[in-house]
Amino acid sequence: MSIELLQALEQLGKEKGIEKETLIEALEQALISAYKKNFGSAQNVEVSLDRSTGQIRVYALKTIVDEITDIATQMSLEQAKRFGADFEVGDIVEVEVTPRKFGRIAAQTAKQVIMQRIREAERNIVYEEFLRREEDIVNGVISRYDRKNVIIDLGKAEAILPPSEQTPGEVYNVHDRIKVYILNVKKTNKNPLIYVSRTHPGLVKRLLELEVPEIADGTVEIKTIAREAGSRTKVAITSRNENVDPVGACVGQRGSRIRAIVDELRGEMIDVIKWSSNIEEYIAASLSPAKVLQVEIDEENKMARVIVPDFQLSLAIGKEGQNARLAAKLTGWKIDIKSESQLKSHLEEQLFGTVSQTEEQQENDAENEQSADEAQNSENIDETDDITEEYETDDEIENVSDDT
Repeated sequence: MSIELLQALEQLGKEKGIEKETLIEALEQALISAYKKNFGSAQNVEVSLDRSTGQIRVYALKTIVDEITDIATQMSLEQAKRFGADFEVGDIVEVEVTPRKFGRIAAQTAKQVIMQRIREAERNIVYEEFLRREEDIVNGVISRYDRKNVIIDLGKAEAILPPSEQTPGEVYNVHDRIKVYILNVKKTNKNPLIYVSRTHPGLVKRLLELEVPEIADGTVEIKTIAREAGSRTKVAITSRNENVDPVGACVGQRGSRIRAIVDELRGEMIDVIKWSSNIEEYIAASLSPAKVLQVEIDEENKMARVIVPDFQLSLAIGKEGQNARLAAKLTGWKIDIKSESQLKSHLEEQLFGTVSQTEEQQENDAENEQSADEAQNSENIDETDDITEEYETDDEIENVSDDT
């Protein structure tokens, strides 16, 4: 072992992207294993590699005790005085025990261990690299299928695109290039597990940052994204510079910027909406491409009623309610969409329904009054009959008296 060893380790480190010191530490650990295997494992040893000359020395570590019970790991105070006068009981003495032929044995034994450490170091480098790129997009090539998972070659590692993160309707052909969003990276005993997505809203956000310089430099800010992968996405944006139109910046000249993103997403439609602190304006814009006539806000229940022209109702709601659903997700408000005719019918129903109820109540009141009068008249008639009967009885009594 000599200076050539250090040069070889340095060159290997540069090729593999591993620090030289990491390789030296791995070599020292390997040499400890080699020494114990070939010269006895009872001793507690330490291997030191000189960083300047490349020379390797092996030291046995022995503890100074009053009474020796294990000669392999212990030493008396008298023996320790040979190595230095300042030693005391309890100190550890390093005794060089480097074998003459240790260099050849070490080279043979250490090779496998060093290669293992190199592989571990490479795996750690890959793990750290992709861990830093979580919530970012990467380019890859579809390499194969593993059951329903799509395996993507990222160069230094492979990523897994599970079925739950695959866009409905997309076809993934082997050897196709593809952009994916890194969800999370997990460390394992072998290669790191990298899970990626094609459905995450973050994919759209990162694509916009790549295509729109104003977003990358912070002039235009993405507020929220609502996405139904493979079909439609709504993006709310705002500008920190009043002289920059955020929608125009994202769309690009003749739609060139947004078209590039749509192509990457295999035809998924993207609505770019200007965010507003005025919630009525924001909700109206969120239903784009439909035109909104009026927005009524119920802040207590966080609900909005939106009025649109009759011919725009189906556009505002969208296929299977998709446009309204994405608008609600984007704004965080419940949205009730009505056409002008529906609103008119609703108001008429409320208005004339109230009038009808009033008339009906009046009729009921009149009927009740009439019934009450009839009942009163009936009582009066009954009283008159009773009085008449009384008079007749009195006359009869008078007649009987006269006869007598």
